[in-house]
Amino acid sequence: MRLFRADRAAPHHTRIPSALTSFVDEVYATLSRLFAYGAALALFGGLGVYLWQQLPDATAMEPSAANWSLASRSAPAFAVSQLDLRDKPVAYEIFRHPEGGRKDVFSWTDAEHRPAAELDIYRPGGETVEPATASIAAQLDPGGAHALEAAGIIDSKFGSVALLRPVARDGGRSCLGFLKQVDAPNVRISGWTCQGAGLPAQRAAISCMLNRLTLLTAGNDPKLAEMFAHAELRRTDCASSGPPTLSSDWVMGSENPQMRGAL
Repeated sequence: MRLFRADRAAPHHTRIPSALTSFVDEVYATLSRLFAYGAALALFGGLGVYLWQQLPDATAMEPSAANWSLASRSAPAFAVSQLDLRDKPVAYEIFRHPEGGRKDVFSWTDAEHRPAAELDIYRPGGETVEPATASIAAQLDPGGAHALEAAGIIDSKFGSVALLRPVARDGGRSCLGFLKQVDAPNVRISGWTCQGAGLPAQRAAISCMLNRLTLLTAGNDPKLAEMFAHAELRRTDCASSGPPTLSSDWVMGSENPQMRGAL
């Protein structure tokens, strides 16, 4: 009887390995699903990190003008000496960028209170630098219908300065832009003027504007102070009326026909 009972208990013991096998299979299946979920999350995480790293490169193509803010409490760093009360600038504004850039902007208006001239001193920081030609073109032609062309070179106390003007002139006000880039220190002097009845008078107005630009404080930039100190040694008197004497060299001529061409 004991042998018979022992034989009847045998099937009960054979069912235990089968249950363990099913449990192990379930554990392996669960781990496999967890591993698949983890791999998918890692893939999406890596893709997100890659897209985040590429975001600065994608946005660097667009000017960061929206990040500039008016710094009303910043001390003036420059001044433009005036010949008479009519030469006093209407506004002197200072703009700062979170990445360290600074713009000092002088502006003038005419007798009809229309913008007549502007002078910008831009010291870049770590921000994306907008091309000066694009900024000048936007100011000379807000509609953006015309590109700029070279309009010659003038001399100033800062050295040679490139002149720019809209390619097409449709009978409205003729204005002239200018640009001077200095590498050491990193500073860009640019602007435009609509003063004067013709190109020679506008060239004279720009030359006079630059010769009257002076430095009030260099802050912690000794190279800027050195630049203006050397420039003052080259400064010439600014005539109150009449065009300046132009160089006989074709590069400095009033029209500079060989330097035309869209930029």
